[in-house]
Amino acid sequence: MTIYEIKVYLEQFFEEVELVGNGDNIIDGPAKIEDAGKGNVSFVANDKYARFIGSTNASLLIVGKKTPTPKYSDRLSFLKVKDPYTAFVFVLQRFAGPRVIAEPGIDPAAIIGQNVTLGKNVAVGAYAVIGDNCVIGDNTVIGPHAVLMAGVVAGRDCLLYPGVVCYDGAILGDRVTIHSGTVVGADGFGFAPQPDGSYVKIPQMGIVKIEDDVEIGANNTIDRATMGSTVIEKGVKIDNLVQIAHNCRIGENTVIASQAGISGSVKIGKSCMIGGQAGFAGHISLADKTQVAAKAGISKSTSESGQTLRGVPARPIREQLRQEAMLRNLESMKKKLDALEAEVRKISGQ
Repeated sequence: MTIYEIKVYLEQFFEEVELVGNGDNIIDGPAKIEDAGKGNVSFVANDKYARFIGSTNASLLIVGKKTPTPKYSDRLSFLKVKDPYTAFVFVLQRFAGPRVIAEPGIDPAAIIGQNVTLGKNVAVGAYAVIGDNCVIGDNTVIGPHAVLMAGVVAGRDCLLYPGVVCYDGAILGDRVTIHSGTVVGADGFGFAPQPDGSYVKIPQMGIVKIEDDVEIGANNTIDRATMGSTVIEKGVKIDNLVQIAHNCRIGENTVIASQAGISGSVKIGKSCMIGGQAGFAGHISLADKTQVAAKAGISKSTSESGQTLRGVPARPIREQLRQEAMLRNLESMKKKLDALEAEVRKISGQ
């Protein structure tokens, strides 16, 4: 497609797209700015990549409205937009080819239980298993070797990659994407300790409910509730290797990075950002728009919206950074105290 056609395409999403250069040049695909060649489109959304503008071999760069651009040459053109990062995402979507997870229809090797309701244009891959009384919405794709146990409900336009497992009773909204190896609805970790040191398993009688437009990465585990529901609200995005325990509620449009661990009955607010390897104690709540730094340990609830938390135990970032600076200075502080103590002893004649 031509640069001008890309400009017209981006004008669906941005009020103003300024073209600097030749709109007739052909673009055949995206590339990283440092690796791009003739016919490639790339972008600059971070100042540290601006140094490549003068050396890239790309034919088109998407840049910010205020980004200085070299004098026009026929080799390199620019599209200037308010948000070049998001604009490039839209360009990637335009160039991305379809990914075939399962061919349309029901593969002969798939197993379909009794009283299953399948919508229009459903695809079920080889060796997938759909249990009794499941309901699958229109255009949903169930990948090979995926397993939906009895009573699972999946909405429209869902995509379950190969090897996904949804335990009985799980409810998925529309446009839910779940990547390979993820288990939705396994038993929560509930055991009652006994006087003799043994444990009695607590029946996990609830379900998992995943709302619309959620994407869940590979090898996640989202436990069913003891009673009621573990809820992943609409628009949540979860990276690979995340554990969400029973009876949690993850607020809408929250993002969670890899290896985070969320204990039982935690309530995370809307539009939060959880860094990698962050850990949450059970039965706490996090206010809306909270940012949790990587490896932070959240041990108590927060009520103030918009905070950034860091450290173990996690504290507001400015407070935590001050404490961290103090810890770095402990050795020099001790030396000063030792010198002062020696001076006092010398003065006192001890």
